[in-house]
Amino acid sequence: MAMLQSSSSFSSFSYGFTYDVFLNFRGTDTRYGFTGNLYKALCDGGVRTFIDHKDLHEGDRITQSLVKAIEESRILIPVFSKNYASSLFCLDELVHIIHRYEEKGCFVFPIFCDVEPSHVRHQTGSYGEALAKHEERFQNNKENYNDNMKRLHKWKMALNQAANLSGHHFNPRNGYEFEFIREIVKYVSNKLNHVLLHVVDYPVGLQHRVLKVNSLLKVGSNDKVKMLGIYGPGGIGKTTLAKAVYNFIAGQFECVCFLHNVRENSAKHGLEHLQKDLLSKIVGLDIKLADTSEGIPIIKQRLQQKKVLLILDDINKLKQLQAMAGGTDWFGAGSRVIVTTRDKNLLASHGIEVTYETHELNKKEALELLRWKAFKAKQVDSSYECILNRAINYAAGLPLALEILGSNLYGKHIEEWNSLLDRYERIPSEEIQKILRVSFDALEEDERSVFLDIACCFKGYKLKEVEDMLCAHYGQRMRYHIGVLVKKSLVKIINERFVTLHDLIEDMGKEIVRQESPKEPGKRSRLSFHEDIFQVLEENSGTSQIEIIRLDFPLPQAIVEWKGDELKKMKNLKTLIVKTSFFPKPHVHLPDNLRVLEWHSLRDIPSEFLPKNLSICKLRKSCPTSFKMFMVLKVLHLDECKRLREISDVSGLQNLEEFSFQRCKKLRTIHDSIGFLNKLKILNAEGCRKLKSFPPIQLTSLELLRLSYCYRLRNFPEILGKMENLESIFLKETSIKELPNSFQNLSGLRNLLLDGFRMFLRLPSSILVMPKLSWVLVQGRHLLPKQCDKPSSMVSSNVKSLVLIECNLTGESLPIIFKWFANVTNLNLSKSNITILPECIKELRSLERLYLDCCKLLQEIRAIPPNLKFLSAINCESLSSSCRSMLLDQELHEVGDTMFRLPGTLRIPRWFEHQSTRQPISFWFHNKLPSISLFCTIGCKYHPNVTSIFSFFKITINGYECFREGPTNFPYIKIEANHTYLVGLKLLDLDRLGEAFLKREWNHAVVTCDISTVPFDLKESRMHIFKQESRMEDIQFTNHYKKRELVDDDDDDDDEEEEEEDVVDVLDDDHHHSQ
Repeated sequence: MAMLQSSSSFSSFSYGFTYDVFLNFRGTDTRYGFTGNLYKALCDGGVRTFIDHKDLHEGDRITQSLVKAIEESRILIPVFSKNYASSLFCLDELVHIIHRYEEKGCFVFPIFCDVEPSHVRHQTGSYGEALAKHEERFQNNKENYNDNMKRLHKWKMALNQAANLSGHHFNPRNGYEFEFIREIVKYVSNKLNHVLLHVVDYPVGLQHRVLKVNSLLKVGSNDKVKMLGIYGPGGIGKTTLAKAVYNFIAGQFECVCFLHNVRENSAKHGLEHLQKDLLSKIVGLDIKLADTSEGIPIIKQRLQQKKVLLILDDINKLKQLQAMAGGTDWFGAGSRVIVTTRDKNLLASHGIEVTYETHELNKKEALELLRWKAFKAKQVDSSYECILNRAINYAAGLPLALEILGSNLYGKHIEEWNSLLDRYERIPSEEIQKILRVSFDALEEDERSVFLDIACCFKGYKLKEVEDMLCAHYGQRMRYHIGVLVKKSLVKIINERFVTLHDLIEDMGKEIVRQESPKEPGKRSRLSFHEDIFQVLEENSGTSQIEIIRLDFPLPQAIVEWKGDELKKMKNLKTLIVKTSFFPKPHVHLPDNLRVLEWHSLRDIPSEFLPKNLSICKLRKSCPTSFKMFMVLKVLHLDECKRLREISDVSGLQNLEEFSFQRCKKLRTIHDSIGFLNKLKILNAEGCRKLKSFPPIQLTSLELLRLSYCYRLRNFPEILGKMENLESIFLKETSIKELPNSFQNLSGLRNLLLDGFRMFLRLPSSILVMPKLSWVLVQGRHLLPKQCDKPSSMVSSNVKSLVLIECNLTGESLPIIFKWFANVTNLNLSKSNITILPECIKELRSLERLYLDCCKLLQEIRAIPPNLKFLSAINCESLSSSCRSMLLDQELHEVGDTMFRLPGTLRIPRWFEHQSTRQPISFWFHNKLPSISLFCTIGCKYHPNVTSIFSFFKITINGYECFREGPTNFPYIKIEANHTYLVGLKLLDLDRLGEAFLKREWNHAVVTCDISTVPFDLKESRMHIFKQESRMEDIQFTNHYKKRELVDDDDDDDDEEEEEEDVVDVLDDDHHHSQ
């Protein structure tokens, strides 16, 4: 969410509130009595109190001025009296009050003035009578019936929730009103004594983050102590967020304490000082502590019985947590401890499982914050648009950078903006760097080196590539060091694959390296800025201090002139990455100390280059001839080497783990030695168009084999012995006709892809004995089982997912295939030319998902497997009407968890009870939500060319949207025009419905297929209730909303005596604590 729109909203979120207390009451009941006296006592006590003196009502709704007053009040006090529920205005105000409690964390303190809390909680007595009258009036107003019924439901929910909050019951027959009011004023004053913190001048993007943290804290739950960690890099807004959360929820705790800058203050004054500060703020104890061991038992003793809010800001060491919040048993029930840190690992080490990662501002939020800081306004002159975009691109969503930039740019012209940004891009702002560098300075020496390598040279690389390069560079596995950097919020792993980091953190790393030698780049440890590299090469000023060079830059205007020996002086150069091809010299001197060499379009490897420790060699588009000297090489890539005609003897590369020569279009032959590299894990020969044969292999460590797009490759390599580690084989568009008998030696194979119309492939029966094979995809013209393979003589494969797309399947081959793959759970026969799906498919007892899409000749499906949940027959135009009717048989769907997609707009089966010609489908239910099945026919009313979209089914309970689980395990499904859908929706656990569900009431459910945003037409729909899981007397298809029957007063009194024990009297609780 972006910025709050008004200055008052800024004030309420950053500084405080316009009012301390808002009074919600029934004027005719208590204005000139209890509430009037309470208002005067609060005002006399200096409490800023809002009371509606003027009846600010319009029509039958409360006005925006009243809503605004509620939103700007810190404590909300509803005064429940006998006739309270007869007022629509009181009830609407209460709905807003409860909304503020749930969404904004405001403190709500209900007072029950001569009315029993159970009447409010369960809407009985005068409250039940009043609500019944409202309902009767709403039923007579047909025009606004739905809105009014939803309004009624919100009133009931608000009354129930308010009555369950801690409050106080005043009975004028049991005590003096003035004494009761005095206790209320005292209690409210104590709540207001929690000093609010200044957060920020402009809380852009803050509100939705506070609400998210508040939802994780679950402040309303008082049974357990909860600790939460907020983590992220420096300058991201962790402290700002923690302050805003503190202001948001402080009023709901008995004791509160915000300890600022723990890292800095503990270093200056010691942890004993912070313990003393904590005890002073929470319990007013002034004590001297000689050691943290003295403070720990005192903190535990004094806080174990108190509901505490404790925020520890900027933690950087575990001992800080151990000294001030050692465990959840230190604090009373309902307490919350919030920790901000740059190091996620600290949270895990202390057992803090609930965490919130602070993210950068999005572009809209960043632009808004910069406008406020630089112009003190939300809208600015359009001439600044380009320079504003440049500035937010530089800051990359970091609030600290945006605030510093905005302050420095305030009052300046566009030319001055450009000048300052030019300077920052050359030399980062010291003010920003100082904050960001804190995390770097806390690293160990080897962790610093790894961070600088990533910041300067390896950003954007795949995680495995970075790990391999760092391992080659430092001679050890570096996964741990990368993990440390991730946990300290310096580095990020995107999608578990790519290594990246924030732009300004990257700049910080590069600036640290630049400061090694500001004037002479040849004396720095890492070079990645192209101008620095060009300068070093042109001046031949390289030194032994350079360890990494990464040059990845487009062709310069002027080609660099060099002799080829400029790298000679760089005797400690370990990693050389050159991704440009403009160096004119054919001969280059390469230092023998290299561990990583990646050079695109290198003409040849110098004969005098004799590296002893070269581990990674990637020569894309190059012209290498021999690799006999690279004895320790682990990774070798020769991709797109246009002149490479053969892979020569590689028997000397016995340490090789990854070998790729994909897209070498002139490669014709491969030396037999490639088949005996015992440590090889990945072999990639994709796209070698002229390769006709592949030598036999006995690669015991191989895990992945890629031979796709080798169009002329006729034979799969013979497997000379057991290869138990090979998991995946990809064969797309080759000329392979048959897999060899030795294929069965691949006992560890899990995934097999055979794809392409060039392949006239005969699948061997040996795959049946492969114990781990679980996924097979075959796409092409033919799948030909051997004629000698008889079903009775075969064992079944363990394959779980079988995809046979566009294969030449016949009535004879299908029974064999079904016998082969009797254990499949997912079967895809789409785009095949089958006409009949034989009865033997019912033997596939594990099959849950069956795809027959675009089988345009398919006429009959003669049986359905017993556990089938999902069937898709999209565009099966020839399917007979009798078959379609069979697929809609009630017995197939009575389990209540199926989804069938069938061609055409079919007639609705009789077993669907409730019919509708338009959306939505609705019903009323009692006690529990039933399992249902929907039948829908979809047309394409407006645009016949639009054939398919993705949509979802959803259910709304009493106006609250609840997504349902279905057989797809995902709410979105593909919707095709002119098709029929039968969708089963599971029973939803009522606990997950939360406030949407009304106990002991009739609940209104509405089911829709959300296709409103596309030109599709829901022609007809019907719903079925699964009777074995539901009592039909608890379900109605017409509005049968039952009125609550009122209970005799005597019965109410009995109930109230029991209910009264559940009412939490906070005033008595306060009195107990004061004693």
